[in-house]
Amino acid sequence: MTSKPPRDEDRRIQGMVSVALAADRVTKPIFGRHGFAGGALVVDWPAIVGSAVAAHTLPVRIKFPPKERTGGILEIKVASSAFATELQHLEPLIIERVNGYFGWQAVTRLRLRHGPLPERAKAKAAPQPPPANQALSERLKDVTDPALKEALERLGRHILAKG
Repeated sequence: MTSKPPRDEDRRIQGMVSVALAADRVTKPIFGRHGFAGGALVVDWPAIVGSAVAAHTLPVRIKFPPKERTGGILEIKVASSAFATELQHLEPLIIERVNGYFGWQAVTRLRLRHGPLPERAKAKAAPQPPPANQALSERLKDVTDPALKEALERLGRHILAKG
Protein backbone atom coordinates (compact mmCIF):
# COMPACT_ATOMS: atom_id res chain seq x y z
CA MET A 1 0.00 0.00 0.00
CA THR A 2 1.49 3.32 -1.07
CA SER A 3 0.60 6.45 0.75
CA LYS A 4 -0.15 9.61 -1.16
CA PRO A 5 1.78 12.76 -0.28
CA PRO A 6 -0.44 15.20 1.59
CA ARG A 7 -2.03 17.96 -0.44
CA ASP A 8 -1.36 21.57 0.50
CA GLU A 9 -4.87 21.89 1.94
CA ASP A 10 -4.37 18.80 4.14
CA ARG A 11 -1.09 19.90 5.70
CA ARG A 12 -1.17 21.45 9.12
CA ILE A 13 1.01 24.51 9.40
CA GLN A 14 3.08 24.92 12.53
CA GLY A 15 4.12 28.24 14.00
CA MET A 16 3.22 31.73 12.86
CA VAL A 17 1.54 32.07 9.47
CA SER A 18 0.46 35.08 7.50
CA VAL A 19 -3.27 35.78 7.63
CA ALA A 20 -3.16 36.14 3.84
CA LEU A 21 -2.62 32.39 3.45
CA ALA A 22 -5.74 31.51 5.40
CA ALA A 23 -7.78 34.30 3.80
CA ASP A 24 -6.75 33.18 0.33
CA ARG A 25 -7.92 29.64 1.09
CA VAL A 26 -11.31 30.94 2.20
CA THR A 27 -11.86 33.55 -0.53
CA LYS A 28 -10.45 31.73 -3.56
CA PRO A 29 -13.55 29.56 -4.15
CA ILE A 30 -15.84 32.55 -3.80
CA PHE A 31 -13.84 34.78 -6.15
CA GLY A 32 -13.32 31.83 -8.51
CA ARG A 33 -17.07 31.61 -9.11
CA HIS A 34 -16.94 35.18 -10.38
CA GLY A 35 -13.99 34.64 -12.72
CA PHE A 36 -11.33 36.06 -10.41
CA ALA A 37 -8.33 33.87 -9.67
CA GLY A 38 -8.19 35.47 -6.24
CA GLY A 39 -9.31 38.68 -4.63
CA ALA A 40 -6.28 40.55 -5.92
CA LEU A 41 -8.09 42.40 -8.72
CA VAL A 42 -10.78 43.61 -6.33
CA VAL A 43 -8.25 44.60 -3.68
CA ASP A 44 -5.85 46.26 -6.16
CA TRP A 45 -8.63 47.95 -8.18
CA PRO A 46 -7.71 51.50 -7.01
CA ALA A 47 -4.08 50.94 -7.98
CA ILE A 48 -5.06 49.53 -11.38
CA VAL A 49 -7.57 52.15 -12.53
CA GLY A 50 -6.71 55.06 -10.24
CA SER A 51 -8.46 56.32 -7.15
CA ALA A 52 -10.80 58.67 -9.07
CA VAL A 53 -12.27 55.82 -11.14
CA ALA A 54 -12.20 53.34 -8.26
CA ALA A 55 -14.27 55.70 -6.10
CA HIS A 56 -17.21 55.25 -8.52
CA THR A 57 -16.69 51.66 -9.70
CA LEU A 58 -16.18 48.11 -8.47
CA PRO A 59 -15.21 45.01 -10.50
CA VAL A 60 -17.92 42.35 -10.19
CA ARG A 61 -16.77 39.41 -12.34
CA ILE A 62 -14.82 38.35 -15.39
CA LYS A 63 -16.73 36.11 -17.77
CA PHE A 64 -14.45 34.06 -20.03
CA PRO A 65 -15.43 32.07 -23.11
CA PRO A 66 -15.83 28.33 -22.36
CA LYS A 67 -12.53 26.58 -21.55
CA GLU A 68 -10.46 29.75 -22.06
CA ARG A 69 -8.75 32.29 -19.84
CA THR A 70 -8.38 35.05 -22.44
CA GLY A 71 -10.81 37.37 -24.18
CA GLY A 72 -13.03 37.83 -21.14
CA ILE A 73 -15.66 40.42 -20.39
CA LEU A 74 -15.03 42.40 -17.20
CA GLU A 75 -18.29 43.36 -15.52
CA ILE A 76 -18.02 46.58 -13.54
CA LYS A 77 -20.58 48.04 -11.17
CA VAL A 78 -20.92 51.80 -11.68
CA ALA A 79 -22.41 54.17 -9.14
CA SER A 80 -24.09 56.58 -11.60
CA SER A 81 -25.13 56.89 -15.24
CA ALA A 82 -23.04 60.00 -15.61
CA PHE A 83 -19.91 58.14 -14.59
CA ALA A 84 -20.86 55.20 -16.83
CA THR A 85 -20.62 57.55 -19.82
CA GLU A 86 -17.19 58.64 -18.64
CA LEU A 87 -16.18 55.01 -18.22
CA GLN A 88 -17.18 54.21 -21.80
CA HIS A 89 -14.64 56.78 -22.95
CA LEU A 90 -11.99 55.29 -20.66
CA GLU A 91 -12.70 51.68 -21.72
CA PRO A 92 -9.54 51.18 -23.88
CA LEU A 93 -7.34 52.55 -21.10
CA ILE A 94 -9.00 50.42 -18.41
CA ILE A 95 -8.72 47.28 -20.54
CA GLU A 96 -5.03 48.02 -21.15
CA ARG A 97 -4.38 48.51 -17.43
CA VAL A 98 -6.27 45.37 -16.39
CA ASN A 99 -4.43 43.28 -18.99
CA GLY A 100 -1.14 44.81 -17.87
CA TYR A 101 -2.01 43.81 -14.32
CA PHE A 102 -2.69 40.21 -15.33
CA GLY A 103 0.20 40.05 -17.80
CA TRP A 104 -1.88 38.62 -20.68
CA GLN A 105 -4.93 39.52 -22.78
CA ALA A 106 -7.42 38.55 -20.06
CA VAL A 107 -10.08 41.15 -20.87
CA THR A 108 -11.29 42.42 -24.24
CA ARG A 109 -14.52 44.21 -23.26
CA LEU A 110 -16.19 45.92 -20.35
CA ARG A 111 -19.82 45.46 -19.34
CA LEU A 112 -21.19 48.20 -17.14
CA ARG A 113 -23.86 47.50 -14.53
CA HIS A 114 -25.50 50.34 -12.64
CA GLY A 115 -26.09 50.09 -8.93
CA PRO A 116 -25.05 51.32 -5.52
CA LEU A 117 -21.53 50.57 -4.38
CA PRO A 118 -20.79 49.24 -0.89
CA GLU A 119 -19.84 51.83 1.69
CA ARG A 120 -16.11 52.30 1.98
CA ALA A 121 -14.30 53.11 5.18
CA LYS A 122 -13.62 56.81 5.29
CA ALA A 123 -10.35 58.16 6.56
CA LYS A 124 -10.64 59.76 9.96
CA ALA A 125 -10.00 63.47 10.11
CA ALA A 126 -6.77 64.47 11.79
CA PRO A 127 -7.40 65.32 15.43
CA GLN A 128 -7.46 69.03 16.11
CA PRO A 129 -4.95 70.24 18.67
CA PRO A 130 -6.47 71.41 21.94
CA PRO A 131 -6.83 75.16 22.31
CA ALA A 132 -3.77 76.87 23.67
CA ASN A 133 -3.59 77.84 27.29
CA GLN A 134 -4.81 81.43 27.91
CA ALA A 135 -1.46 82.55 29.32
CA LEU A 136 0.37 80.99 26.38
CA SER A 137 -1.91 82.79 23.91
CA GLU A 138 -1.24 86.10 25.72
CA ARG A 139 2.52 85.67 25.41
CA LEU A 140 2.33 84.78 21.70
CA LYS A 141 -0.13 87.52 20.66
CA ASP A 142 2.65 89.71 19.20
CA VAL A 143 4.10 86.95 16.98
CA THR A 144 3.08 87.81 13.41
CA ASP A 145 4.43 84.82 11.49
CA PRO A 146 1.62 82.16 11.52
CA ALA A 147 3.97 79.20 11.08
CA LEU A 148 6.21 80.37 13.91
CA LYS A 149 3.20 81.10 16.12
CA GLU A 150 1.80 77.59 15.52
CA ALA A 151 5.17 75.99 16.28
CA LEU A 152 5.53 77.98 19.49
CA GLU A 153 1.97 77.08 20.56
CA ARG A 154 2.71 73.39 20.04
CA LEU A 155 5.92 73.68 22.02
CA GLY A 156 4.13 75.58 24.78
CA ARG A 157 1.31 72.99 24.99
CA HIS A 158 3.91 70.22 25.15
CA ILE A 159 5.75 71.94 27.98
CA LEU A 160 2.51 72.66 29.87
CA ALA A 161 1.39 69.04 29.46
CA LYS A 162 4.62 67.79 31.07
CA GLY A 163 4.04 70.05 34.04
